[in-house]
Amino acid sequence: MSLDLPALVPREVLFGNPERIQPRISPDGTRLGYIAPCDGVLNVWVGEVDAPAEDFRAVTDDTDRGIRVYFWSHDNRRILYPQDKGGDENWRLYDVDLDSGATRDLTPFDGVQAQFVAYEKRFPTQMLVGLNRDDPKLHDVYRLDLLTGELEKVVENFGVTGWAADPELRVRAALRHRPDGGMDVVARRPDAGPDEWATVLAVGAGDALGTRLVGFTGDGRGLYLVSSVDANASRLLRLDLDLGGTEVLAEDPRYDVGAVVLHPDSREVQLVNVIKARVETCVLDPSIQADIDGIRSIQKGDFGITDRDHADRQWLVTFSVDDGPDSYYLWDRQTRAATFLFHHQPALSDYRLAPMEPFAFSARDGLEIHGYLTFPAGTERERLPTVLCVHGGPWDRDVWGYSAGVQWLANRGYLCVQVNFRGSTGYGKEFLNAGDKEWAGKMHDDLVDAVEFVVDEGWADRERVAILGGSYGGYAALVGATFTPDVFRCAISFAGISNLQTMLENTPPYWVPMVAQWHQRVGDPETEAEFLWSRSPLSRVDDIRIPILLAQGANDPRVTQVESEQIVAAMREKGIDHEYLLLPDEGHGLAKPENRLRVFAAVERLLAKHLDGRSEA
Repeated sequence: MSLDLPALVPREVLFGNPERIQPRISPDGTRLGYIAPCDGVLNVWVGEVDAPAEDFRAVTDDTDRGIRVYFWSHDNRRILYPQDKGGDENWRLYDVDLDSGATRDLTPFDGVQAQFVAYEKRFPTQMLVGLNRDDPKLHDVYRLDLLTGELEKVVENFGVTGWAADPELRVRAALRHRPDGGMDVVARRPDAGPDEWATVLAVGAGDALGTRLVGFTGDGRGLYLVSSVDANASRLLRLDLDLGGTEVLAEDPRYDVGAVVLHPDSREVQLVNVIKARVETCVLDPSIQADIDGIRSIQKGDFGITDRDHADRQWLVTFSVDDGPDSYYLWDRQTRAATFLFHHQPALSDYRLAPMEPFAFSARDGLEIHGYLTFPAGTERERLPTVLCVHGGPWDRDVWGYSAGVQWLANRGYLCVQVNFRGSTGYGKEFLNAGDKEWAGKMHDDLVDAVEFVVDEGWADRERVAILGGSYGGYAALVGATFTPDVFRCAISFAGISNLQTMLENTPPYWVPMVAQWHQRVGDPETEAEFLWSRSPLSRVDDIRIPILLAQGANDPRVTQVESEQIVAAMREKGIDHEYLLLPDEGHGLAKPENRLRVFAAVERLLAKHLDGRSEA
């Protein structure tokens, strides 16, 4: 029974361009940058910190896919940003001189991917970038001179990923993957020669996904990293490269350490985040405790410190809430006062959004599974049409906070169910490794068990449940349509994998060093071809009894076009109800707002038809 239904939020507000995002402060603290539309395309705008919005100007001139990431050079003179073509992920690094307005392509190489490695304020006109020019599988490290544009190779890749540089801008740590699915953390002492790499931590296959480099200590003799070695959950560690000792700096028995914030000068650890149902921020540096206390009092929600000036006086703070737009503030550490900057999409404040509620249930084998429920506002929580939204990765997780897709579904009257199924990250390695070789197995059982849980609670209507997801979530949607078609009324797959064998055979070349991890956790195409086929939706096309919508970026290097094409061809041959949207100017995701609006309008029509019988959206 309807009680107080909120107004429909237009899709343009939810899935169109944001008004402003990603504020970043100049190193000298005088100017602010942000990303905002210019003629309908996202570009970088710059103005004085205290200037009104009308005084900001667009300093980049992208006219196609928009700019999504950028940063200031340490000399205050330029904005740097990566950009690819059509979503092919062969990123090039560009800069724009803020005085002259001139834009340069700093890595002008076809078919080459540029990766950011490091830059330091003590070296304001130098950067370290990774380029796979010589071997598409391996990124060598180059020193980039921002004054001349000259590139000089400083480290040749010897089968590693995840470089880390010390405060002197010397590459001295990396992750070297092993054929058994594990990897070694390798490092060089400060006085070591260029080839004197040594293993400082051996990481087994079960700990590989829970291990990552953070950076070096201020004196360069210690290495920070996050790892689950010798523990269930990933901990923040400091390795002494001289004496070989290891110190645990932060840990939780169940949840992995997330973001780590280092002081930009001393390199001491200041903050550590642990994501449970919500983000928990742990202060390790007492000198900033008063700042964090003050920031916590600004507004409700989970916050993050996203940028700071060189003087460390001004911080940029982002707040995320579940039922409204993201908020950005400038925090002055001397006055301990916050200045509101803007919301990412102010129009959202004109509508009634729904809260995201953590929940947990026991899977059929007793494993505790966590996730989030978002009920439509203004309705009884009884036998609702429901959409199960499956996150990608799968080595990722859903988190609390604003989500355009979640709010869209709840606003249209659907219960949105998000499940951090086994194999998701953040919950320790036992939970993560429980997903090994369980694609379309126990990982999918967890999703079905979540549906059973919300049905048994009386919240969801068993006859009106859809499954939706992208990447791994798209695979899960196809699994739902082929392995458990009686559970779902329809399925929506964005960049979904239909054949695990062809997916593993068509990975990007720069994933090759990590392919042993995929074989360990998904299956080996050479020795387990039959198993992989048995877990592939394409093997069960005959079992499809529900309508499917598929969307695919033609330039996707991760889940290539063949994954959608082969199952679409099989469904077409068998006369199975489906809709296929091939997007010629997209990669692994929907970067362009016109494509997002087209795809989500199609999804809305499908859900309206098959979950509640409404006319076309």
